[in-house]
Amino acid sequence: MKSSCYIPSGCSISAMMSESGKRIDGRAITKSIALMHDRSNGLGGGFAAYGIYPRYAEQYAFHMMFNSFEAKGIFEDYLKDHFYIVHDEEIPTRPGAVYEEDTSGINIEYGMNPITESPVLWRYFVDVPGNRTQFVSESEYVFEKVMEINSKIEGAFVASSGKNMGIFKGLGYPEDIAAFYNLDEYKAYIWTAHGRFPTNTPGWWGGAHPFGLLDWSIVHNGEISSYGINKRYLEPFGYRMELKTDTEVVAYLFDLLVRRHNMPIKTAISALSAPFWKNIDKMPERERKIITAIRQVYGSALLNGPYSIVLGHSRGIVGFNDRIKLRPMTCARKDDMLYMSSEESAIREIEPKPDTVWSPRAGTPVIGELYEEVE
Repeated sequence: MKSSCYIPSGCSISAMMSESGKRIDGRAITKSIALMHDRSNGLGGGFAAYGIYPRYAEQYAFHMMFNSFEAKGIFEDYLKDHFYIVHDEEIPTRPGAVYEEDTSGINIEYGMNPITESPVLWRYFVDVPGNRTQFVSESEYVFEKVMEINSKIEGAFVASSGKNMGIFKGLGYPEDIAAFYNLDEYKAYIWTAHGRFPTNTPGWWGGAHPFGLLDWSIVHNGEISSYGINKRYLEPFGYRMELKTDTEVVAYLFDLLVRRHNMPIKTAISALSAPFWKNIDKMPERERKIITAIRQVYGSALLNGPYSIVLGHSRGIVGFNDRIKLRPMTCARKDDMLYMSSEESAIREIEPKPDTVWSPRAGTPVIGELYEEVE
């Protein structure tokens, strides 16, 4: 049953993962996020999906947004100079499509504002030339180029740049974004979704959630009030905040700590959502020394503000709250499936009888990981 409580600043997030790597089409995640329609406001919605491009699994998949075909041409000249283009195509869309759910033979239309206009949406599957990675890794090379594109090519924006994954987002309610992008035709072993627009920033196509870099993707409910400190911390490492949103820094902080500084994800979260000093003082000596060192070294990476966050990556998902749990998150498991959402009802909408349901403690991550490699 559709939520009847209107929360104009609520946000909604939802995520689902098959830890065995089973691919599921986009109908379930759409049904989950659509249930929380009244947490959205029509100014932003989006999805991240992993495992959707098995044919091009070894290539980086650039999902691009362009303000004009002129910007597209400038971008393609840049791309040809820095990558091998294996394949490119327009991202299939259905302008004017409305999400409909069939329940016992009754069509329920959630969509009030179908998407009729959009930027130019294109995807490119690219390889990194071998002679470009003599001194840097492939991932570092792609990172550098994504930062350049977003900051230097006017009218061009990289929505996602990972392998065998993609981000689909825009201005609208999430269920209408799903209909617009034909997400029922994609199959993924991880889906994440978001409704509403970036906090304290204008609603625009590139600024809708999720935010991605390489195979990282972030959906976020709440506000990152530490954005200014986090931004100043990231910039000397080459990260450029161009998306007019507070949430952008979360994706980049995970990239810095996990990919570049080789931190385990759980350790990275102890830096981003660190315990209070009064709680650190009560820890066993060895743990206290480790967490103290992390807080001292990575103090400017600490996220402040009310938030619940789901991180997606090629091997799994991670959900966590702020340190005093000012934003909701519920998790559930059923067989090999892990679910996370702003509301329990959104999980039960797609899995009525979960094995376990719980609300994670503040600052404590819930981690889902693939059992083995995805074929």
